[in-house]
Amino acid sequence: MAIVQLLSVWLIPALIVFILLYGTAKKVPTYEAFVEGGKEGIEIAFSLIPYLVGMLVSVSIFRASGALDAMMEVIKPLADAIGLPAEVVPLAALRTLSGTAALGMTTDLIATYGPDSFIGRLASTIQGSTETTLYVLTVYFGAVGVKKMGDALKVGILADILSFIVSVFIVLFVFGR
Repeated sequence: MAIVQLLSVWLIPALIVFILLYGTAKKVPTYEAFVEGGKEGIEIAFSLIPYLVGMLVSVSIFRASGALDAMMEVIKPLADAIGLPAEVVPLAALRTLSGTAALGMTTDLIATYGPDSFIGRLASTIQGSTETTLYVLTVYFGAVGVKKMGDALKVGILADILSFIVSVFIVLFVFGR
């Protein structure tokens, strides 16, 4: 345990010192490269603001309009028919949109049903095995200027659906009902 604590304290500073020394040994102007990298980072951060605002507004409108609730009402009978807890279905939908909203829902599910309940374990597994696909596409594709993201969207949504299904099977297999 002491070794892990020591590593966690010193690993990043040692890595930074190593990179600086290696760059200096290779005759790279390390300070200038650092400043240039920081400048590029700030430019990228500012260029992402419109994409982030658009995504956050879209998610807020989707939730506030009742569209999420309406979608869940349609899906709930199917979830009940296959024995899936209806409480986790909104989590699967929200997770592709917003990590913060999904984390809030996971926290609520765990607070309500407990971390060792089937719903708590399933929510935690879904949270850890799915991706905020729409957020990632918006931010990262926006950062590099990709305009056509149709195929990436299809594959990302398919991966999220498969991750949700596999999460259910894994939790059932490992923990049972």
